[in-house]
Amino acid sequence: MPGHPINQGETPLIHIAIFASGTGSNAQNIINYFKASSFIKVNLIVSNNPFAYVLKIADAENIPSLLIKRDAFFNDDGYLSELQKNNITFIVLAGFLWKIPLLIIEAYPNKIINIHPALLPKYGGKNMYGDKVHEAVIASGDKDSGITIHYVDEEYDNGDIIFQKKCAIDENETAETLVKKIHLLEHENYPRIIEEAIKEQFRMKFDHNF
Repeated sequence: MPGHPINQGETPLIHIAIFASGTGSNAQNIINYFKASSFIKVNLIVSNNPFAYVLKIADAENIPSLLIKRDAFFNDDGYLSELQKNNITFIVLAGFLWKIPLLIIEAYPNKIINIHPALLPKYGGKNMYGDKVHEAVIASGDKDSGITIHYVDEEYDNGDIIFQKKCAIDENETAETLVKKIHLLEHENYPRIIEEAIKEQFRMKFDHNF
């Protein structure tokens, strides 16, 4: 059962912040997955795009949102104080296009994860997102693609890999058809892997809840 209640207390032990720049389909899926959980709660939506549909999702779900600006994100405290004010203990990137500042990475060691729409270490790095990734995969002649869920470090798409899942590339595949396969893999796997990663990272602290 998605978001199976683990902690029987009234206050969730883990508060997630979801960082997203676009439509928020993965964010909505993650929110839905954890609605039934008394252990994990989506407590904040963070976006760098004032027009991102994910902000409307936050409003509809009564989840606080934070619109961030580039200068403050990279040159001030990276909004770390805002994350702490919202009691954030784990960060999930779901289509967030900015690099995470080292200050935040150091404040959340092995507690920030990302999903990439290809099989890393191939087709990762700066400016490799969305259709650019799928077009590169198809142009390469590879027989399969997939998703990679990984911890976030100071380099793009470089952290330790947690999970990968493949899908076949058909002979007449296009970026438009491949993205549908990738989205299906993302929605089927990302919330579950988030939950597993949280259990792994917080097992010693909250062992009695597992």
